[in-house]
Amino acid sequence: MQPRRLRVCVWEFPVRFTHWMNFLCLIALSITGYYIGNPFMHAISTRQYIMGWMRFIHFVSAYIFLMMIIIRIYWMFAGNKYASWKAFFPFDKKGLRQIAESIRFYLLISSKHSHMLGHSAIAGATYLAVFLLFIVEIITGFALYSLSQPSSAIMFLLGGWSLNIVSIQTARLYHHLIMWALISFFIMHVYISWMVDSTERNGLMGSIFGGYKFVTKGREF
Repeated sequence: MQPRRLRVCVWEFPVRFTHWMNFLCLIALSITGYYIGNPFMHAISTRQYIMGWMRFIHFVSAYIFLMMIIIRIYWMFAGNKYASWKAFFPFDKKGLRQIAESIRFYLLISSKHSHMLGHSAIAGATYLAVFLLFIVEIITGFALYSLSQPSSAIMFLLGGWSLNIVSIQTARLYHHLIMWALISFFIMHVYISWMVDSTERNGLMGSIFGGYKFVTKGREF
């Protein structure tokens, strides 16, 4: 007799919405940001306004990205246990053991790993690091933006203050390097998600669209 499979709502709508909006924003920010730093198309007429449009898309995407991060942080406290901020701090003895176990699994050293309905320990720790990168990217981005609006109090609060700590070139370097770090994370994120989904067969890949994952009845989650 096959064990009964339960359909559980893991990722609520705000989690899924902010996930995909962040994905779209990061794509737009990466393309336009790379162009702003290293233009690969050149206008042959003043009416084309290529750099202007690139900057406009970059700034609009940055504001949307900022709002998505604020919503997601709020949902860490208002959402279900799978969205909770506690999932991002798996640094107790059990969590560290699961992280080591997952690393061996991802490196194909071991076939054993913990089956989690929500974030695994290594996923929670990784997403914490990614969120910190998001915040540094936002601060350095608005720091650079504040140069064109030196009298804006909002620009100063969002990132302009950081130029009192680091130079403009340092802020630009961090902003650029974090972009490549996030692109690298995206590649690994897709690979690991497919790998875990094919191993556990719990609907991981589909869950970020519909919110539901599957668990065998009786398994602790």
